[in-house]
Formats: sequence, structure tokens, C-alpha cells
Amino acid sequence: MNYLSTFFKGMAMGAADVVPGVSGGTIAFITGIYDTLLESIRRINPSLFGIWKREGFKAAFNHINGFFLISLFGGIFTSIATLAKLISWLLVTHPIPLWSFFFGLILVSIYHILKQVEKRDALRFVFLLLGVAFAYSITILKPLQMEPTSINILIAGGIAICAMILPGISGSFILLLIGMYTPVLAAVKGFQVDVLALFLGGCVIGLLTFSHVLSWLLRSFRDFTLIFLTGLMIGTLPKIWPWKETISWRTNSKGEQVPLIQENLSPFEFESLTSQPSQLVLAVAMMLVAITFVLALEKFAGDGSKEK
Repeated sequence: MNYLSTFFKGMAMGAADVVPGVSGGTIAFITGIYDTLLESIRRINPSLFGIWKREGFKAAFNHINGFFLISLFGGIFTSIATLAKLISWLLVTHPIPLWSFFFGLILVSIYHILKQVEKRDALRFVFLLLGVAFAYSITILKPLQMEPTSINILIAGGIAICAMILPGISGSFILLLIGMYTPVLAAVKGFQVDVLALFLGGCVIGLLTFSHVLSWLLRSFRDFTLIFLTGLMIGTLPKIWPWKETISWRTNSKGEQVPLIQENLSPFEFESLTSQPSQLVLAVAMMLVAITFVLALEKFAGDGSKEK
């Protein structure tokens, strides 16, 4: 296995996870490492200590694909630490091109996952609709305002990491919904070790429990799980739509005015209502860049699997 390429896939996952509305799990899926990631995490359980006692540290480390996990999460954390400020800046200064890129990313990812569904029937279509309804209902929920206490930060880490490994549900967006996005992003930017340690503790707990459930579902009911996950991705598309009008605002923990309720507009409505350029040509170009990027990743993942 090429651990350098795994590191870069981790960086792509981390970059996606910084943006509310985009999931690192989607990137894991389109780069062909999703099943390996879930299985590696699932193997971190009490039986691992038995392997360690009987066969030693090296056997236990290999059992969980240790180098794979270190490479991947190294890439994720490197990306979050280095790109958090850049993506935060782009969300404020160039929102339409950035959201357009991620919109294209989700569109082509839906196509990628649907290709892996073996059968097409009415029951699977029902699961697709359930996924769409579930994800869409999350996107229209009114954000909560949880106080950044120690227990809330721990809970937020557990919830966000579960969302992160689900294609279509964004960990960042879940943090936004529960009012913890700003405190966590501020902790990353300011390197607040106490807050980050609590958050990462919650992530570890959530990851180790949820990965077992998801791994079992993919082994036992792969088609139904994939089609539901596709529905989740379709249901989040309205949230990522680039042209929006802000209906109401809220004050965040820093006293800044940030959007609370937004309404999707067509590019032409956006121009007439906001008197701002729709940047339609650039937006379409960014969607095409995202689609090309995913198809290139898909080919890269396919070539990588042939080499092994």
C-alpha cells in the first residue's frame, strides 16, 4: 500500500471536513479507502489486547493496519491544521466559487456510489428516498446554541466524527447545527490544547463505536446501505447550493453577525435581489473542476488497487 497517497487522501478528507455541508466520508468513498478505513477502525477493540499479549505489538499493529491509519489521520489533521484558516477565509470572501466546487464534488460522488449498487428495485428506491428525507430534514433544522462546556465539547466530538465517516453528512455541518462549529474552529486556529484534547477524545469514542455499526451494515446489507448513503448525499445538495439569500442572522460567540436562515435562489434571482454578480461562468467552471478532480481520484484509486 502506498502510504504517501493515503496521506494525501487524508488531506483531501480533512479539507472537506472543514466545510459545513461536505463530508470527509465522501472523499474516502471516491478514493477507494472507505471499506479499509471502517474495517481498520472496527478492529480496534478489546480482542486487540489478546493479540498483543499472544503475538506482540507488531502483530497487533498490523492487525489494525496501523501504518494506513497513521498515514490517513496524519493527512486529515495536517489538512485541518493548515487549511482551516484558508477555507474559513474563502467561505467569507469567495463563497460562490467554493460552494460550487463542493456542489460538483457531491454531484459526481452520487454517481460514483450509485455505480456500486448491484440491483435497482422499488425497495432500494424507498431507501434512497428515506436517505434524502433524513438528510434534508437535518439541513433545515434551526441551529442550537450549546455552550462550549467540557462535556458538550466531548459530545460534539463523538457526534461530529460519526457524521464525518458517513458520506453525505458533514461533521462540520453537525457542529454548526449544535452551535459548536465556531468554538471548535477557534480552538484549531488558536491551538487550544485543552479544547482540542476533549474534542479528540469524543472523536475517538464515537469512531470506535459507530464504525462497528457501519461496518456490519456494509457487510450484511451493502446495497441498502449504499443507496441510503446516496440519499443522504442528495438530501444535502440544497445546503451546498452556491446562490443564497440570507433571511435572518444570528450573533455568534464572538459577537459577529452570521447567517441563520438562508433561501436558495437561481443565479439570476441572486443578481437581481442582492445586486452582486452571480459569477455563473466561474461557478460552472468550479463544478467541472470538482467533477474532473473526482474522476481523476477514482482513476488513481483504481490504478492503486491494480498495483497491490
